[in-house]
Amino acid sequence: MLRTEAVVDLAAIAANVATLKSNTAAEVMAVVKADGYGHGMIASARAALVGGASWLGVAMLDEALALRAAGIAEPVLAWLWTPRETQALRDALAAGVDISVSSQQALDLVVMTAAELGSAARVHLKIDTGLSRNGVTAADWPQLLDATAKAAATGVIETIGIWSHFAYADSPGHPTIARQIERFGAALDTARGYGVTPQVRHLANSAGTVTLPQCHFDLVRPGVAVYGLSPVPEKGDFGLTPAMTLRTSIANVKRVPAGEGVSYGHQHVTERETTLALIPMGYADGVPRAATNIGPVAIGGNRHTVSGRVCMDQFVVDLGDEEANAGDEVVLFGPGDDGEPTAQDWADALDTIHYEIVTRIGARVPRSYIGGAL
Repeated sequence: MLRTEAVVDLAAIAANVATLKSNTAAEVMAVVKADGYGHGMIASARAALVGGASWLGVAMLDEALALRAAGIAEPVLAWLWTPRETQALRDALAAGVDISVSSQQALDLVVMTAAELGSAARVHLKIDTGLSRNGVTAADWPQLLDATAKAAATGVIETIGIWSHFAYADSPGHPTIARQIERFGAALDTARGYGVTPQVRHLANSAGTVTLPQCHFDLVRPGVAVYGLSPVPEKGDFGLTPAMTLRTSIANVKRVPAGEGVSYGHQHVTERETTLALIPMGYADGVPRAATNIGPVAIGGNRHTVSGRVCMDQFVVDLGDEEANAGDEVVLFGPGDDGEPTAQDWADALDTIHYEIVTRIGARVPRSYIGGAL
């Protein structure tokens, strides 16, 4: 075991994708952005493909290019880019990466770049159905469709997809869900009127994949569910298995008397003579500073809580009279099978979401892989 490591179970990722795929007639796009939600993008992508994903999704052009550089040839969609990324866009189009388009300006740049390359760009048009983030508005949708149809007629682009993204799919029954599905359907109807007929229509994220079969269309885009984290925790785990275990080992152990302040600012003061364990992880590794006095950990099979302020490289755990030695294993989170905290436990403690817990684990933490080939 390394001093600190995030152990990623690739078999769990593959099994999670297989579980998701078994519950839909649509194809599966495994979202591997943000370094595979902290699990390692390349290894996670390969595991997801083994599990039955036929597409991969990323946010950034550089992420898509990294997948191509790793020899991954399956369809890859990149959806968040700026007009300044001219070289990256050129490289992505040359590598056969699918590009999301959310404005006339973006379409014009894709068309120009594709014309220079002499090959058709693979485009997914994004319609804003109510998230008010990326995507073209309903008012501008006809203009974009008209321009898309004209560009496609010249052979410079190929309309691969039309898509959108939910705002509240993780809250089943929320009124925005039906409204967005209706707006998406209307956008598809309008597209047909302009002769724009995509190969795939996609709307469902992780939550939509597990709770909204009526919105699966041709392709679903699970993200956090690929890594075994429930997109709707209050509804259960949906047969998913968390793939990451974050663990380290105790760096130092010492007995201190009652009344001793612990870590910066003395946010924890010992109530009696006690044993303190020094854990060599901190906010530079992705342990939230906000976990001060509330972050759960498992040592020796028992649950404990971060004691005092989380520092850049380390934090302390007050063990009371429990025996411990330098080198003993510490588990911050894992699947929970052995009673250790889960990423959801950390999210609950910090009033955040498990997405943030796993994706913030820093580059300083090595990833170790089990359960499959990289």
